[in-house]
Amino acid sequence: MNSSEVLSDWPEESREAAQLVVDTYGEPHEVTPSQLTWFDVGEWKRVVATRAFWEHQFPAPHFDSVESIIDYPVPPSKFSDLARFDGSVVARRTVGELSATCHDEEANRLALNLAHDIVDGQRDVDAARAYYAKEFLDARRNQPTPYMERLRFEPKDGTPDPDQRMLSDDELEQAEASSS
Repeated sequence: MNSSEVLSDWPEESREAAQLVVDTYGEPHEVTPSQLTWFDVGEWKRVVATRAFWEHQFPAPHFDSVESIIDYPVPPSKFSDLARFDGSVVARRTVGELSATCHDEEANRLALNLAHDIVDGQRDVDAARAYYAKEFLDARRNQPTPYMERLRFEPKDGTPDPDQRMLSDDELEQAEASSS
């Protein structure tokens, strides 16, 4: 099964976005009826285009269906800020990943660059949202869009955070023994 066979059955909202990724990186490494996945392409650890799409109003109405993922540790204290910034930016603490889901990789780059600015303390949430809207409009005006052109920081390898153990082997064994 190749991408063109799969995409022929997808809704226009997600098919067009996925085709942009195919046009950029070629055939995906994994193909299922509901998603296409590329590994280690461009600056991304992984890119996932899905049949499913979500309506997103920020900064203007559009549909999200292409996720760009990088290795990037986010301190737990910054998760709320990222959620307030953009609901399509997701930090995965245990695996040490940060991703953005939008219509195209340029918008994902913009969101991840601003997420980095928030984590790094260069911008607060309101300033990041305002800059996102400005650069989004600049793209429509054919003006320079530096945050859409490339990641402005280096993703960090080997950043999983397995968290802290709370239960001892003895406690687990006792719980199992009491349930039998």
